[in-house]
Formats: sequence, structure tokens, C-alpha cells
Amino acid sequence: MSRSLHDQTLALAGIFQAAALVREIAHTGYCNEAAMETCIRSLFATDPETTLDVYGGELSDIRDGLQVLSTVFAQKARPQDAEVLRYVLNLIHLESKLKRKGDVMDVLGNRIEQARHTASHFGYTHSNLLSNLASVYSDTISTLGPRIQVSGNPNMLQREDNQHKVRALLLAGIRSAVLWRQSGGHRWQLIFKRKKVILHARELLR
Repeated sequence: MSRSLHDQTLALAGIFQAAALVREIAHTGYCNEAAMETCIRSLFATDPETTLDVYGGELSDIRDGLQVLSTVFAQKARPQDAEVLRYVLNLIHLESKLKRKGDVMDVLGNRIEQARHTASHFGYTHSNLLSNLASVYSDTISTLGPRIQVSGNPNMLQREDNQHKVRALLLAGIRSAVLWRQSGGHRWQLIFKRKKVILHARELLR
């Protein structure tokens, strides 16, 4: 098993975890807080020794993402799977635009660094931090276009706290997409390496 496939699978699981949480919040207003904390915390892991360290260093932290990856990526039958996959592909597409915009990347890096104090003071799932990260997403990623259209329950999507969570999680999804590319991930692999990625995700879950 090559390290690159291992690292790519973990980073892809990070994107899937963020995307699945976005779907959950958009439809129900709730999500797994621990899984959300893992995603948000990854934004501040700027000097990790391993890919897994970005997500807290334990496979259990990224377990939800591996689970979603191993099922959603393997089938196209269920509407909720198609929704999550759409978010994942949109995030990967936006990250490919971001890497060509050095000025936007600089602003993004600076703004996340400024938010580090809020994270250390309040914690990774506090409303102050989520609001802060949501504004970072709006001011940077949203300018790259086209914007990710989030589907769900209008009552849930109209709530400001849910909007903040969704945008903060989409930002975390971009972080994982950057990591995926840095570990050798390419969009063509989503077609040609799909089976290998799914098998490795299932091995990690075991």
C-alpha cells in the first residue's frame, strides 16, 4: 500500500466528512458535533507531521468521513448520496480555482491565522468561531464562483447559526481538498482509482 494512496484516502475522507455534515445540517439543523470539530480543527493544522495529524491523529476522528466515502463513492442510487457527492466535486473544483489565485490564498491564510486566537479561547465549535470562519469563506472562496448551492429544508437554511456552520464546514472541505491535491490527488483519480480508494477506506474502517 503506497503512502500516497493512504494519504489521499484520508484527505478525501476529510472532504466527504465536511460534505456529509453540510447535508445533515441543511436538512435537519443538527450534526455530529465531534465530527464537525474534527473538520473545523483541520483548518488550524498548518504544520502536521502526517496527514492523519490534520484530523487529530486518530482514525476515529475521521471515521465518519471514511464511512461516507466508502458508501457514497461506491453507489449512485440514493438521492442523499448524490447530494454529498455534488458537494465533494464542487469543493475539489473550487480548490483548483483557489490554487491559481495567490492573492486569495494569502488572504485566506491570514484570516484563518487571525481566527486561531478565537479557536483557542472558545473552542472549535463555538458560535463566535463559526461566524468568523463563515465570513472568511464568504470573503474568499465565494468570490471564486460558481457558488456551491446547498439544498435542504428552507427553515433550517434560513437560520443564521446553520448558515455559519455550513460555510465553516465548506471552508474545512476546501482545506481537505488542498491536502488531497498536496498528497498527489487528481480529479481523474476519482474515476480511475475509485475502487482502490474505496477498498482502502474500508480497510481503515476495519
